[in-house]
Amino acid sequence: MNYKWNYVPASNEQQEESRELANELGISPILGKFLLDRNIRSVSEAKRFFRPQLSDLHDPFLYTDMDVAVDRLNQALGHKERILVYGDYDVDGCTAVALVYKFIQQYYSNIDYYIPDRYEEGYGVSYKGVDYAYETGVKLIIVLDCGIKAIDEITYAKEKGIDFIICDHHVPDEILPPAVAILNAKRKDSTYPYPHLSGCGVGFKFMQAFAKSNDIPFSQLISLLDLCAVSIASDIVPIMGENRILAYHGLRQLNSNPSVGLKAIIDICGLTDREVTINDIVFKIGPRINASGRMQNGKEAVALLVERNFKSAYNNADMINHYNEQRKDLDKAMTEEANKIVENLKENNDHKAIVIYNEEWHKGVIGIVASRLTEIYFQPAVVLTRTDDLATGSARSVAGFDIYSAIASCRDILENFGGHTYAAGLSLKVEHIPEFKRRFEEYVQKNILHEQTLPNIDIDAVIGFQDITHKFFMDMKRFQPFGPDNKKPVFCSEHVYDYGTSKVVGREQEHIKLELVDNKSSKIMNGIAFGQSSQARYIKTKQSFDIVYTLEDNTHKRGEIQLQIEDIRPSE
Repeated sequence: MNYKWNYVPASNEQQEESRELANELGISPILGKFLLDRNIRSVSEAKRFFRPQLSDLHDPFLYTDMDVAVDRLNQALGHKERILVYGDYDVDGCTAVALVYKFIQQYYSNIDYYIPDRYEEGYGVSYKGVDYAYETGVKLIIVLDCGIKAIDEITYAKEKGIDFIICDHHVPDEILPPAVAILNAKRKDSTYPYPHLSGCGVGFKFMQAFAKSNDIPFSQLISLLDLCAVSIASDIVPIMGENRILAYHGLRQLNSNPSVGLKAIIDICGLTDREVTINDIVFKIGPRINASGRMQNGKEAVALLVERNFKSAYNNADMINHYNEQRKDLDKAMTEEANKIVENLKENNDHKAIVIYNEEWHKGVIGIVASRLTEIYFQPAVVLTRTDDLATGSARSVAGFDIYSAIASCRDILENFGGHTYAAGLSLKVEHIPEFKRRFEEYVQKNILHEQTLPNIDIDAVIGFQDITHKFFMDMKRFQPFGPDNKKPVFCSEHVYDYGTSKVVGREQEHIKLELVDNKSSKIMNGIAFGQSSQARYIKTKQSFDIVYTLEDNTHKRGEIQLQIEDIRPSE
């Protein structure tokens, strides 16, 4: 694919500021500019960024309602009330439930957990879940990663004498549910300094406050940070601020002493004896946890995450891995079907958005299919299937476009909806699908920018191969963990040439393994260009070309830097 390459050179003033900061830190001015791009302008700020400290986490009692939530939990423990930890069936929800359940269970035994069935109950707090709580004598429900819109269900629970504490990070409506306490930094009256925590992160802050109120040392919470890292990576929240601290220390925990359940998943994924990264969570660990809720019930994933016996955990992880294989097969088949529908639509219409419906599609996979469609067509996508009498769907967006607002503009014909800027869920009556399609498309047409519908690559720096030293690479790695708002740097090198040894590789000869030199040095750099074998013929002409790439560890040659090439085009 040929991308539009976006690069804005630094101004003279930025170059000077970058040099000064870089000199003080002993790093390349290129990396000094990356710090400025992240609004880090002093040595002290840079040191905090490179070495995130748990002591820099915000006071959890800055959350609106945190004191009320902690008092209610302490009251429940004091009165020996039965507690239910309730959460969403995705990775964020399952890790959040596991974290809160594991921590409270160390001090209190009258506690249970609950994950709603995606197919029988749908997203969020359900009447069936409330009935289960009532029948089992629960007096307090701690709900995580959902609940902020469950006004009717929480009212129903209140009538049955059950209190709720909501720990959520989704955008609330004007009217809030009648819960005892609502921990959500996106509340209009919130004074919490950081609004981007994952659902699991909000659960962690609740447990941090609970520990503080009971003189439990903070060190008792550190073993739970691996769950925070998994949720932050999987829920695609910004990895800056408080999330950076939690992800940084969570990855350390994941690599040094993971919980039994996560260790089992690491082994199943083939990640044993190597450093687990954010990418490993996004592409290997997270999908397996998600597969439980997609194919069966998320409660199995929580059971794995709270398991203490490794043999049992490994067996559970193996079962969840099997669900993931089933999910892959379904995902592939559904994506192919969806693609055919979209291709037919594209032939007849100039749409800016995709809304498709098939009542036979598997509800657990429609979110993945929506993501695939946005990647293929660079358009916001809504994929709908049928659940009982309703059409239920998942929506995914392109960079820079707020799909939550697009869906909210149709709220009067929706039964339910919720989510974030880039991902949302919704349900509506089947007969309202045509009207939803029309209005959603109309909103996108009016609000999406042309450049948001094009395949773009944002370039952070134009460099020569002489800039890529071992020290430069090691200093760049200090920017990890990478993710939203702290993306892995993307580089461009111009006028590079094939050293004469580049070749097409792969089972279907779809990739290129490259050895390159540029016109500024005699340095040879190894690279891999996945899925770009169509460029091989040009590369072999000995003419110069430009490349856009990231810098990676060469997994086959220890200590060697490899270019992972995203795009190639002839030099001007």
